[in-house]
Amino acid sequence: MAQAQSKPQPTERMYQIIVKPLVTEKTTKVSEGNWVTFEVAQDATKPEIRVAIERLFGVDVLKVNTLNQQGKTKKFRGFAGKRSDQKKAYVKLKDGQSIDMASA
Repeated sequence: MAQAQSKPQPTERMYQIIVKPLVTEKTTKVSEGNWVTFEVAQDATKPEIRVAIERLFGVDVLKVNTLNQQGKTKKFRGFAGKRSDQKKAYVKLKDGQSIDMASA
C-alpha cells in the first residue's frame, strides 16, 4: 500500500523569516512580471527565504533577490534620529502562480 506524501509543515522559524509583505508603487509595478516583495529578517538567507515562501504560501519560487537597505538619518525638531535598517526579498514566482497580498 503506497503512503500518501504529506506537505512539510511550516516551522516557527519560517514565520520569523517573513516579516511582512511590501506593497509600494515600485513593488506594484514589479509584480506585473510575477515578482512579489517581502520584508525579511536581517539574518535570513536566500535558501531559507525560498523554502519559507514555498511552504507558507504553497507556490513555486524560481528566484530570490535580496537587498539590505540602510536606515536614513533624519532630523526632527533639531534632534537627529535614524530609521531602522531593512532587508527586502524580491521573489520570482512560477508563471501562473500568485500570492494574494490582501490576505498575506
